[in-house]
Amino acid sequence: MSGLFKEFLIFLSLIIVHELGHILNALLYKWQIEKIVILPFGGLTIFNEKINRPLKEEFLITISGPLAQIGYCYLFRNIITYNHLLETFNNNLLVFNLLPIIPLDGSKLLNIFLCKIFPFKKTIVINIILSVITIILFISKITSLTFVLILFLLLNKIINEYKIRNHLFNKFLFERYLYNFKFKKMKFIKSDNVDKMYKDYQHVFYQNNKYIQEKELISRKYRL
Repeated sequence: MSGLFKEFLIFLSLIIVHELGHILNALLYKWQIEKIVILPFGGLTIFNEKINRPLKEEFLITISGPLAQIGYCYLFRNIITYNHLLETFNNNLLVFNLLPIIPLDGSKLLNIFLCKIFPFKKTIVINIILSVITIILFISKITSLTFVLILFLLLNKIINEYKIRNHLFNKFLFERYLYNFKFKKMKFIKSDNVDKMYKDYQHVFYQNNKYIQEKELISRKYRL
């Protein structure tokens, strides 16, 4: 409507290449793709997958989007007539997308890192808190109305994530009960607290001088 057709097409091409990076790597690992959404600040590929998929796969699928975008900009910067726009859009989109705000790639990468340090339930809460803090810091310094509206849109995504945080954790637990994941690493927990369970680990709980497998403990707690 504003007549900025070239700018729109260049920006759209970056979004498409970015999402294709995610999609191609996801197909390589046989992840199920639910839908692809185009948002005002970029795209979003939504997967219909188990929470307990390996962190390595999650990392490679997440990082493949920005890498595909960088590769596309590098290859075509001397071919596209408006290469200065391509580089500007690429840099801005890349920096913005790597901010630690849900549901941006930066937040996903941060979550993967947090999962290496904290139990899964705690990583959900920390990621939400850091997302809110980042938005508050940006809103206080941004004068562009468009950018402020985008941040409020992201804030809505964070609120939704907060609302379903317990559902996510329950899904994490029930997957452990229903499926036989073969994790290479083992973690011993000296209690029966499932809140201390990590991603990418098999757990053995120790209570009353007895060792309890995670499936058995989940079954007891939820009377499955």
